[in-house]
Amino acid sequence: MKERLEEDDRTVLAGISNSPPHRKAQCYSQQLRTNTGTHHKRQHQLRKHSLDENRILGHHPSAQSSVFYGSTPNSSDDDEFYPYSTVTANGGGAVGSVSDHHVDYLHLSRGIEGMSVVDGGDECQKLPQQPLPEFMGSGGGVGIFKVPNKAAVNPNRPPCLELRPHPLIETQVGKFLRTIASTETQLWAGQESGVRVWNYSDSYKPGTGIGGRARRGDEDAAPFYESTSTSPTICLIVDQGSKLVWSGHKDGKIRSWMMDQDFSDENGFKEGLSWQAHRGPVLSMEISSYGDIWSGSEGGVIRVWPYEAVDKSMSLSPEEKHMATLLVERSYIDLKSQVTVNGVCNISSSDVKCLLTDNARARVWAVGSLSFSLWDARTRELLKVFNTEGQTENRVDISSAQDQVVEDEMNVKFVSKSKKEKSQGFLQRSRNAIMGAADAVRRVATKGAFAEDGKRTEAIVLAADGTIWTGSSNGLLIQWDGNGNRLQEFTHHPCGVLCFCSHGSRIWVGYVSGMVQLLDLEGNLIAGWVAHNGPVIKLVVGNGSVFSLATHGGIRGWNISSPAPIDNIVRAELAEREIMYTRLENVRILVGTWNVGQGRASHDALMSWLGSTVSDVGIVVIGLQEVEMGAGFLAMSAAKETVGLEGSAIGQWWQDHIGKALDEGSTFERVGSRQLAGLMIAIWVRKTLRTHVGDLDVAAVACGLGRAIGNKGGVGLRLRVFDRIMCFTNCHLAAHLEAVNRRNADFDHIYRTMTFTRSSNLLNNAAGMLRYLYLSCSLVFSTYLFWLLYSCGLPWPLSIAAGVSSAAQTLHVNPDEGRPDLAEADMVIFCGDFNYRLFGISYDEARDFVSQRSFDWLREKDQLRAEMKAGKVFQGMREALVRFPPTYKFERGKPGLGGYDSGEKKRIPAWCDRILYRDNRATPTEECSLECPVVASILQCKFNVDIARVDRSVRRQELGKLLQSNDNIRSSLEALRFVPETSVNTNKILLQNQDTFNLKITNRSGEDMVFFQIICEGQSTISEDEVASEYHPRGSFGFPRWLEVTPAAGMINPDQVAEISVHHEEYHSSEEFVDGVPQSWWSEDTRDKEVILLVNVRGSCSTETKTHRIHVRHRLSGNPVTLEKKSNSSRKHGGSSYQRSALTLN
Repeated sequence: MKERLEEDDRTVLAGISNSPPHRKAQCYSQQLRTNTGTHHKRQHQLRKHSLDENRILGHHPSAQSSVFYGSTPNSSDDDEFYPYSTVTANGGGAVGSVSDHHVDYLHLSRGIEGMSVVDGGDECQKLPQQPLPEFMGSGGGVGIFKVPNKAAVNPNRPPCLELRPHPLIETQVGKFLRTIASTETQLWAGQESGVRVWNYSDSYKPGTGIGGRARRGDEDAAPFYESTSTSPTICLIVDQGSKLVWSGHKDGKIRSWMMDQDFSDENGFKEGLSWQAHRGPVLSMEISSYGDIWSGSEGGVIRVWPYEAVDKSMSLSPEEKHMATLLVERSYIDLKSQVTVNGVCNISSSDVKCLLTDNARARVWAVGSLSFSLWDARTRELLKVFNTEGQTENRVDISSAQDQVVEDEMNVKFVSKSKKEKSQGFLQRSRNAIMGAADAVRRVATKGAFAEDGKRTEAIVLAADGTIWTGSSNGLLIQWDGNGNRLQEFTHHPCGVLCFCSHGSRIWVGYVSGMVQLLDLEGNLIAGWVAHNGPVIKLVVGNGSVFSLATHGGIRGWNISSPAPIDNIVRAELAEREIMYTRLENVRILVGTWNVGQGRASHDALMSWLGSTVSDVGIVVIGLQEVEMGAGFLAMSAAKETVGLEGSAIGQWWQDHIGKALDEGSTFERVGSRQLAGLMIAIWVRKTLRTHVGDLDVAAVACGLGRAIGNKGGVGLRLRVFDRIMCFTNCHLAAHLEAVNRRNADFDHIYRTMTFTRSSNLLNNAAGMLRYLYLSCSLVFSTYLFWLLYSCGLPWPLSIAAGVSSAAQTLHVNPDEGRPDLAEADMVIFCGDFNYRLFGISYDEARDFVSQRSFDWLREKDQLRAEMKAGKVFQGMREALVRFPPTYKFERGKPGLGGYDSGEKKRIPAWCDRILYRDNRATPTEECSLECPVVASILQCKFNVDIARVDRSVRRQELGKLLQSNDNIRSSLEALRFVPETSVNTNKILLQNQDTFNLKITNRSGEDMVFFQIICEGQSTISEDEVASEYHPRGSFGFPRWLEVTPAAGMINPDQVAEISVHHEEYHSSEEFVDGVPQSWWSEDTRDKEVILLVNVRGSCSTETKTHRIHVRHRLSGNPVTLEKKSNSSRKHGGSSYQRSALTLN
């Protein structure tokens, strides 16, 4: 021991060059993606560990410290899990933390290129790899410091079918799923490179696994098929009548895909008919009640592609494909052009985000951001234009109204100042003027666009009772009647609505927060749960489930009756089978922190620090402080941050050279980094582990001047490791012995406000553009303030800093309410220069204790330990027992104990550089399982982490077996097939001369509601000898143009009767012109026609339907027929009234 101490006394820190390094004005933010090999699974023995708060926790040599990391009670058992680990030097010190005032006596030092770097190699390897004693801070387990909970199967949401488990974001570049649509037997998805399809019969089959046919990210997905490569798919619609799926694409094309084709081609299945529909992207599509395809694009353009033209093109042979394409392209009807008179358009010029077919009334809704247009599906006439407030507009000119608001706000009048105001200092008056102008910009931004953003319509759906529901970006839900009259509004969740679907008596709502809610037809909230850990962008009904698509590409299926008793049965049974789908993985993680004091290290120095330490490590996280300093650099860094730029040439230099020391490219792969002024954090992952690590997000929080300058603050990384979420944060807190409260406040600010994002999205939309303008104006104000201060004699670096600080204050936005991102992680690790000092001890006393290695006594004087014990900082976090000399503060070039600051200030030695972590153990002892998914132990300089994860593919198989074998579940599913009894008053109808027949549907159930929908199975022509041709369905089982059925969908209460008008309407399609060309081949012939109407009825949550078939014949000839007159009535349609009669065929 004595020899070791003498060796430590010879440790040397060399001086650092005072010349500032060369800088380049570039952005070096990194988020790197690469596909690599697989990671071999290993099973490990479970271990237990008991910890107590507010005391040093000793361990038996054979024991290991268990760490449990979880998520919020309503989160997924396998979502948002992040395991974290750090690297500590023999019990909590910072690995390699050296600079002009930092040193680690535990290791040998080597002075290279003016820097002293510790050697953590041979010495570390000699020490036993056993868990270290720990100290745990008070205050954890409550509020935002309460650790998340986990379970084998999430108890706070229904069990689900994971058709496509959440893939890592890095694996989806160029393949992101954008939308989904369901047929009777398949689920289709539109992606950035085409479409893919799942057969429902394969839903519970295992994935291909790593190394199988599926590419990275789809290893655990149910078997699927992909198309050949196309332009990104934006929207999908299902045409069940034609057995086609239509897709709208970014290149403006519409493509068709056959449902029942051969998907076995390894090169991908091919499209059918396609044509250039728009110059811009096809943003939305729908099939009307008459089989026409409606498409919407940018600038308010709406085009109709008549069914007759599409059907004619589809009938042509493959050799005539070019002719078929031209035929459809020339057939379109441009609705915007039709309603434009003398250059004035009666509909909005905003993008057509959504189209909705109102099958009940044969209408089509076109949805812009702030307005709607309502169209007749049969005649394609504009019926009404109205805004989100329900106000009818004769001429849509919303933009001019917004412009007027902006103009009014910008007319800022400067009034003469009072004598008292004039007596204020020049700087104060200038600052007041700048802040006033900034406030005007803020008010313009708020009233001119930000407020309007909250009213933007994002989704629309037709409910089963015939009402229309829309959802806004502020979470507002609005109910409308079929005529566009606003009925009522609701708000059940503060986040934006992204999608809807409707089934029976329920409306499903998907939110940007990942929440899914169920409403009844009155708007009352039935249930809600977190469906995904990302925004829910699409909901569809299919195969007895509601499938939800998240923005990250995960697809989950929820039972159509959820929440229901069947959920509890499935949840309990799945939990009992946990051992079947649980896998244990082991990862070692090294975290190092280093205050480099604006210096640089040689390759040999970095190899000495990291080279031999990472031989058995899977993840390396390095946090650096003071990479680059100086007032000018800090101010410019803060200015760049306001417009989404970060990084520096010096930061890039450090990443490149650390990567070289880690054998980047061959052994390790750099995943990403984040830099805030002089703070930098970067992460490397071993290639054999890379397949299971991803979803990197970054964050930064400034704690310097005005919470805007990055000389103090924190930078963070968040990523998924085997589906567990880990957060690493590198901090540099306030300096000086007496600034304990400031350091505590810095931590609290970082913990509460650190928000992880993938990248800056300022320019993604109009609101982002306004935000960008706002930022630019603020920077102009800061530049003006800099000029004022500099002109008054203040040094230019400080002038810039003050200017940027003022700009940052004008841009300050209060953080969202709720739990911080760090609180949701499975494991959180803080490293860095925390600047906590030793108190109640003199310089000489501290130096003497260090020379005697009396660290037990020194620890009692540690500010950080005292504050943690009092529950004031790092609440509930742990630190390995500090067993190394203080790392602060050394004079440059002086070795050993004599290197401690001996100048005039004689700053007391202290443990400024620290690494702490928190886990998620609900009790002192936990075993690694799905309830306690992460168990970690600090081994000298590394974290040894056991992770319990779910094999999604196996769990999906087990769910399928469970649904087939469990009698209780089977009986519950069988009960969902129930359909209440109904009847119709006839099965044959004859119409001629604009006749109308009243079809009656009776709900014979005394308890259950019935929902009906009427479609046309097909049409045939009747020859003179009364021989009918083959029935031919129109697109999406639409009606022929001579037939009107109103309402064609709706709800029938118990023991009630619904009357349906079946009306013959004259239609002369030969008079139609498209682009001035007569389309005579559209003409309906003069033979008698017959259609088969299908009245499909279902219950509130029925998975099946019952069908009534009704033959409707349209007689045009003058041949006599025996008719029985049933009723007479009159009605109004499109403003005109006429007589109608209902006739039945004997």
